[in-house]
Amino acid sequence: MALLTMRAAAGRLGVAYSTVKRWVHTGRVRTTRTAGGHHRVSDAEIDRLLARQQPEAKRRASAPVDDESLQGLSARNRLRGFIDEVRIDGLLAQVRLRVGDQSLTAVITADAVRALKLRRGDDALAIIKSTEVMIARSRSLDPADGPRKRPRPRHIDRSIHR
Repeated sequence: MALLTMRAAAGRLGVAYSTVKRWVHTGRVRTTRTAGGHHRVSDAEIDRLLARQQPEAKRRASAPVDDESLQGLSARNRLRGFIDEVRIDGLLAQVRLRVGDQSLTAVITADAVRALKLRRGDDALAIIKSTEVMIARSRSLDPADGPRKRPRPRHIDRSIHR
């Protein structure tokens, strides 16, 4: 069971550090205390809180069922979630979809948002079809891990190679 600092927990939950601190002091968040008296939040507690953040209708545990209208679609990368935010500006719209404890942002046309009648809290499906995928290395959010040390570059004497 991984334990996170309150700041790292706030990052995972998408709320401010002060909010998590208040939740701990009011008993909304269960924590474990370190020998030094610091609060740590378990992954299981984070998952419980994320489930509570979703609207009531979204909490029902249902197995992913393929939408019948998408049977003929070749894309297999489908992520189910609920709409966290919709912003429309001119011809384009930004839609943020919450998938578990992660957010996915898509920029689509404002016409598509209106045609699909997308609203905050609605169930939605992100269908990903791409020829490029970018991968980044994730760094620990826990300051207790300390700074990561990079290997020192070797000095090359260029005078020899002339």
